[in-house]
Amino acid sequence: MVSPDGYILTNHHVIDGARTVTITLPDKREFSGKIVGADPKTDLAVVKIDGQNLPTVSWGDASKLQVGEYVLAVGNPFGLNSTVTLGIVSALGRGHMGISQYEDFIQTDAAINPGNSGGALVNTKGELVGLNTAIFSQTGGYQGVGFAVPTSMSKPIYESLIKHGKVVRGFLGVSIQDLNHDLAKSFGITDAKGALVTDIRDESPAGQAGLKQGDIITTYQGSPVEDAVALQRQVTKTAAGTRVTIRVIRDGHEKDLTVKIGEQPETTKIAKAETGESDYVLAGVAVQDLDRDTAKELGVKGKGQGVVVTAVEPDSGAEKVGVMRGDVIREINRQPVKSVKDFEKVSSRLKKGEHVLIIIDRRGNALFFSAKV
Repeated sequence: MVSPDGYILTNHHVIDGARTVTITLPDKREFSGKIVGADPKTDLAVVKIDGQNLPTVSWGDASKLQVGEYVLAVGNPFGLNSTVTLGIVSALGRGHMGISQYEDFIQTDAAINPGNSGGALVNTKGELVGLNTAIFSQTGGYQGVGFAVPTSMSKPIYESLIKHGKVVRGFLGVSIQDLNHDLAKSFGITDAKGALVTDIRDESPAGQAGLKQGDIITTYQGSPVEDAVALQRQVTKTAAGTRVTIRVIRDGHEKDLTVKIGEQPETTKIAKAETGESDYVLAGVAVQDLDRDTAKELGVKGKGQGVVVTAVEPDSGAEKVGVMRGDVIREINRQPVKSVKDFEKVSSRLKKGEHVLIIIDRRGNALFFSAKV
């Protein structure tokens, strides 16, 4: 309960599919709850009960948390009401967990078990700093690794759900992926930090500002961009209509662009950085020209826009890198590949020890691959 007039913050998965919601307070009073709104992308939801002067927890500032700081997890594990466990902040800013679409978790070793979801994670002042959401476990029970959504993420979403009935997020209009050291070398840079732009949506804020496929976004409003998830967090927190400065590396040179952030219509795509090492990155791959019918079947752009991979030999260089049957190869080392002839011509020029950059189209999504010949 985060407001005396009955607004409650919980997890989306706690109320998902519920026909009725009943809230029981510590003094045994029961209330019928109404779902105000939910955000599956962060696994958050808001429920409202009718009441006044109800007991609440105060909002805390999760951005001030430090690793090693004591925290307490409150919940109802296994139906045991008002259970409190003590632990520390094990890590901050956990992402790439596969728990929800937008992740910025507090990791804690405070005991969190089934039934703790939607419960409070509080600091030693009793202030709400997180919402207990998930555990990592091989047994289904506590193993010392729990995750909570920080208030720095949950409070704006809570306020947006109450005000709009939905979450309004900033929108850049790019597909992005992480960099790794092989990709960084392919772009002629030494630092693998940043977000690699793999695609630009038509008429998007990014496109209108001049961002291009292959740009590496390194700063957003002066703040460093560590990876794709970090950029996603920064953009989604930005109000639509805000003008921001984005620094990119393009062809080895830094360039500042001003972008007017839009309102997100749907999900920004993030892909994993693909890398590998082989004697020859394209060894073991068979390709053919892309015709209109095949392009339609694969959900990619049409004739003369690449070559389609028809087979990949097991344990070949191509398989090790991550190339798959049905991929459409668009570029090799920044050279357009529009036909099998182009493919053979460009790939024949590759030298042993060279880092190769390949752009493919997989079901309409651009991916960058890099490997050493």
